[in-house]
Amino acid sequence: MLNPFDYVAVPPALDGFRQEVRRFLDEELSGLPAQVRARSWMGTDIEFSRKLAARGWLGLTIPTSHGGAGKDFFARYVLSEELLVAGAPVAAHWIADRQSAPLIMRYGTEQQKDFYVPKICQAQAFFCIGMSEPNSGSDLASIRTRAEKNTQGWLLNGSKIWTTNAHHCHYMIALVRTSGQAIDRHHGLSQIVVDLSKPGVTIRPITDMAGDAHFNEVFFDNVQIDEDALIGQEGQGWEQVNAELAFERSGPERIYASMVLLNAWAHEVRVQDCQYADAQRLLGHLLAELSALRGMSLAVTDQLVRGLSPAVEASVVKDYGTEFEQRVIRDIGQWIGAHPEFPVSGELMQALAYLEQMGVTFSLRGGTREILRGIIARGLALR
Repeated sequence: MLNPFDYVAVPPALDGFRQEVRRFLDEELSGLPAQVRARSWMGTDIEFSRKLAARGWLGLTIPTSHGGAGKDFFARYVLSEELLVAGAPVAAHWIADRQSAPLIMRYGTEQQKDFYVPKICQAQAFFCIGMSEPNSGSDLASIRTRAEKNTQGWLLNGSKIWTTNAHHCHYMIALVRTSGQAIDRHHGLSQIVVDLSKPGVTIRPITDMAGDAHFNEVFFDNVQIDEDALIGQEGQGWEQVNAELAFERSGPERIYASMVLLNAWAHEVRVQDCQYADAQRLLGHLLAELSALRGMSLAVTDQLVRGLSPAVEASVVKDYGTEFEQRVIRDIGQWIGAHPEFPVSGELMQALAYLEQMGVTFSLRGGTREILRGIIARGLALR
């Protein structure tokens, strides 16, 4: 039986592409301090996203017929890895590129593919995902937001919360109830595209402890949606969401959220010729674990390349990966605290302070540990 986490290497043919991306990032991010780069995929810079699009680096896996580059998931992995390790501001386009475009290409109508996907590839359409709701926690199946069929299409009422980057987006792909009640669980759920500029849509940013407004509440008050806003078949939403979450949970963003901090700390240890044995042990331990985790993530990418939907494997990577991201913050903070004589730059301390405030969210966004471990347990027939 094939081990789903057997070692898979990035194809050597992508080495030139990796070097091209690095040269671009060296130029674009020159002089940007660590505390800014630490925000990375939570940082919005629309012009930066459009520079990527101008190079053909959005929609890498999308067919050329719809404005993409027609490459495989390994190419996108290389690009994502370099962007995140460098700390590039990618929040504007990230969800549309990672989830929305592939979802529409898989389940959408030809009209939806022709209208939305080229705009995503050109950084002219940014998407957010409307899943979580107030009073529902991580229980997506208890969704109450409703889209009722009428003569003009769908009438939308309800609300979403913790919606990433909604205040900078043009559209939301929302999981809504089109039939039945919350007690019906997975039945009666559908996905629709919501134009966030429509009357009746209210977006309220949520300011976090770091002073950023990355998450949002989104309210729908009698929002009239066109009939062709439905993605896929009515009632197919639960299946679609599970396929979509494999893209969200398996990528390098579930590994590298603390890499700017790790690089900044390692740099200061190196340039100061630090002889602390515990610093060398800590760095070696973290890099060894990162290597194993990256290998697991690449194995999931290989399954995506082969057309599979590795929901269980992606959940394993996400659970392990976000725990690692949090531990990097904790371990470096504890090391600095244990060595008050070590001269730490203000830049490193600001990056650490930001991530210490935000690190708790790493294991919440994209599915809590409890939800992920439930998926894993069901995949292993343990529940």
